[in-house]
Amino acid sequence: MFKNHRALAAVIALLSIPAAAQNAKQAEPPKSLRLYVLDCGKITGVNGDSMGFKPGELKTADMITPCFLIVHPRGTMIWDTGEIPDSAFQSGVTPQKQGAFTVDRPLLPQLAAIGYTPADITYLALSHYHGDHVANASLFASSTWIVQKGDRDAIFAQRPTNEKKLGGVGDPAYFAALKNSKTLLLNGEDHDVFGDGTVVIKFTPGHTPGHQSLYLKLAKTGPVLLSGDLYHYPEEITYKRIPSFDFDKDQTAKSRAMIEDFVKKNNAQLWIQHDYTAGSKRKIAPEYYD
Repeated sequence: MFKNHRALAAVIALLSIPAAAQNAKQAEPPKSLRLYVLDCGKITGVNGDSMGFKPGELKTADMITPCFLIVHPRGTMIWDTGEIPDSAFQSGVTPQKQGAFTVDRPLLPQLAAIGYTPADITYLALSHYHGDHVANASLFASSTWIVQKGDRDAIFAQRPTNEKKLGGVGDPAYFAALKNSKTLLLNGEDHDVFGDGTVVIKFTPGHTPGHQSLYLKLAKTGPVLLSGDLYHYPEEITYKRIPSFDFDKDQTAKSRAMIEDFVKKNNAQLWIQHDYTAGSKRKIAPEYYD
């Protein structure tokens, strides 16, 4: 039964992909690590109180929600998949809006423009299960899913019994095709994706039970740490603020202390993924960081 459902989901996903995305000219493997930043939308109307801030502490409460393609000589990985699914763009309406979310362009055509389709993606990794990071996750069901046990358990838990405790889990439809995907299940541990120290998933629980961040060792740009939602704003570092809705605020504080020490020791740049000001200045695909 599941195989039939999965096949149907794959057909629906394929039909929702524009022709340009399906016919992408395959990219050549690079000689060194590359990082592509993909435009996956923005969030407006955020309540600073829910993020733990007092009036006047935030420069802006608006957020961006990038996705990232990591291209290694031995494979590829997509990191986070956006806030509105590509299937929403079938209506022909652009931009797409869903509540506080606004997306100007779907994900797959952006990948196609640099020579990739979902079939070319070796690994899928999500920083965590919240809806603004996972909307296109099922499009990558043929990839190996790298996920922490704490988040995977929450994603496929019975609901609504524990919905309040595990609040914020994305729409189950976003994960449906992943349930029986090839999965690398991590149990509260870091993971060196390609075995050479250049792409390392860091276990940073707190925001969700299995939250993870991503360390990249880029030859020219230097080391970069993608935060996931360990932070949403740089002011969280300045004022030591933690969102009221984090799964475990004490864990968040410990994860932040660990990452701040890690960033300092490795002389890495901390990229707060939702940081509207800094993120808006970064290069967007087809440009890349290497």
